[in-house]
Amino acid sequence: MKDPRTIHAQLGDEAFHKLTAAFYAGVSNDRLLRPLYPEEDLEGARRRLALFLIQYFGGPMTYAQERGHPRLRMRHMAFGIGAAQRDAWLGHMRAALDTLELAPDTREAMDRYFEDAASFLVNQQEGQPERLPLRGVSTPPTR
Repeated sequence: MKDPRTIHAQLGDEAFHKLTAAFYAGVSNDRLLRPLYPEEDLEGARRRLALFLIQYFGGPMTYAQERGHPRLRMRHMAFGIGAAQRDAWLGHMRAALDTLELAPDTREAMDRYFEDAASFLVNQQEGQPERLPLRGVSTPPTR
């Protein structure tokens, strides 16, 4: 299996910006996922994801310099992410990966990372409220 930290050297920054643009083009019209992105304009989310992926796949540490440690679970805990959201997210990411010309071993490494990361961020089971409160933050009961 290809070392994911070598992928940036192969693809460069532009591929990750293209990937995230294609990904968020899909998310922007997704009735299940769009509510998970509170910003009206998805450009900030797109840029943050691009910088994170560039760093994760072996590129410059710009994400960490601007935002600190990724803390993925903590940053996503406020949003209810169940199996349906995970699957929709993966569908858009895989469609975005299809826009890139990737060697099979690169595609496999990226697919594996995205599947593992998406599954890691699941924080609700069927029947739980859509949004989970952050620790120490109270929310009114739902009716």
